[in-house]
Amino acid sequence: RAGKMVAAGRAWRVAALLPTWWLRASRPSYGSAARAGGSGRLLLGSAFVLGGGAGLYLAVRQRLREHSAAELPAGNLQLTLYQYKTCPFCSKVRTFLDYHGLPYEIVEVNPIMRKEIKFSSYRKVPILLANAGSTLQLNDSSVIISAIKTYLISKRNTLEEIVSFYPPVKTVSEQGKEVFEYGNKYWLMLDEKETQQVYPVKEMRVEEMKWRKWADDWLVHLISPNVYRTPREALASFDYIVREGKFGTVEGLFAKYLGAVAMFFVSKRLKKRHHLQDDVREDLYEAVNEWVKAVGKHRLFMGGNQPNLADLAVYGVLRVMEGLEAFDDMMVHTKIQPWYQRMEEVIQKPA
Repeated sequence: RAGKMVAAGRAWRVAALLPTWWLRASRPSYGSAARAGGSGRLLLGSAFVLGGGAGLYLAVRQRLREHSAAELPAGNLQLTLYQYKTCPFCSKVRTFLDYHGLPYEIVEVNPIMRKEIKFSSYRKVPILLANAGSTLQLNDSSVIISAIKTYLISKRNTLEEIVSFYPPVKTVSEQGKEVFEYGNKYWLMLDEKETQQVYPVKEMRVEEMKWRKWADDWLVHLISPNVYRTPREALASFDYIVREGKFGTVEGLFAKYLGAVAMFFVSKRLKKRHHLQDDVREDLYEAVNEWVKAVGKHRLFMGGNQPNLADLAVYGVLRVMEGLEAFDDMMVHTKIQPWYQRMEEVIQKPA
């Protein structure tokens, strides 16, 4: 069901991702719908709610704020975001759109049947449909952010031309499966003059790209082991998922109880896979303090007086734990709170 969203303040929702081995087992082939029996579909759905790659995350309290359409280089850009409310990568995209004051419509995808995205051979979320004269489909959260940011800055290229700068590249995973990656997804496709305006110092661009990648490759993998650390925490996470996600009554029961049990054990596998400490909170604390140290004491944000794309990415990932014990512990035991509060303020007052 499509819900009208006009550039919101914070979008707080439960967020979740499944480990890649589950995605390969559950995702239908490109261009086909999922075929599963009734009970098998429910079991699959209860875990598929967890999204796609790192683990379950949670956040709550979405504030809606109406404002007029942003005027863009080629007129009004119409955006439709296909998402799970529970997906951290969707949270990253919403953070970016909200900060820039861009109106967008949300289509919530049922995580079991995914009928809402049956038009797409790409079976993950987020998917962004962008219409600036013709409708284009953008996949991958970091590609979406880089392409739209380039479009907001560049006066030379159409959105269609910009999207063509991010072609999918077929690679082979460690498990021998063919997957598609975007090798240049952290780049803004700007000319020399535009680059100088956005990044007056060359190191600014390098730093931003480094930490955007860090958020995708490391930070997200710390969330699942932390929010599923104990059976009680896992159940609390799934309680939010059921209330915030798009489920039927029976599907919700399967998701809440079977999903919580499943992800408690999956989180232990993720802990081992990523070589985390016995107390996974320590890894979360270290990562968060590493980020705070990188921002430094003399900048409000990594971007200076305003957030850059790395700020938005890290905030988008971390805020999905809002409302959970792991989030409260992080606020108490790390130095993240001042930066986090500043981010909350600028997201509520988009640039």
